[in-house]
Amino acid sequence: MGIENGSIEYFMTKLGEAKTHFERALDCKHTEFDDLYPYMIEHPQFFWYKRYVAWSELLTIVKLCTELTIEWEQQFSVAQVEYIQKRVMSSKVLDFWFETNDSKEHVS
Repeated sequence: MGIENGSIEYFMTKLGEAKTHFERALDCKHTEFDDLYPYMIEHPQFFWYKRYVAWSELLTIVKLCTELTIEWEQQFSVAQVEYIQKRVMSSKVLDFWFETNDSKEHVS
């Protein structure tokens, strides 16, 4: 199945958005999810659920890119690609997602 350049750009944009969403969730920063479920902020499990939702979104976009043979790996560090390929959001993912970046600075 061939895919047009416009479609590739679309998926790369969605992949970038999913990555940013996940990184913002890791940093406990505001995301679209907060607007959808504002009452959940009062509950301690909210941040775990928010991270899970963002991780699932990221994995879904990666799965679609893989099925369409769109190279997605270049938007991530080697360690991040490994985490994504394992598909499990472990404590290692939560603790070390940013560790392989040149800067310790997180998403703004």
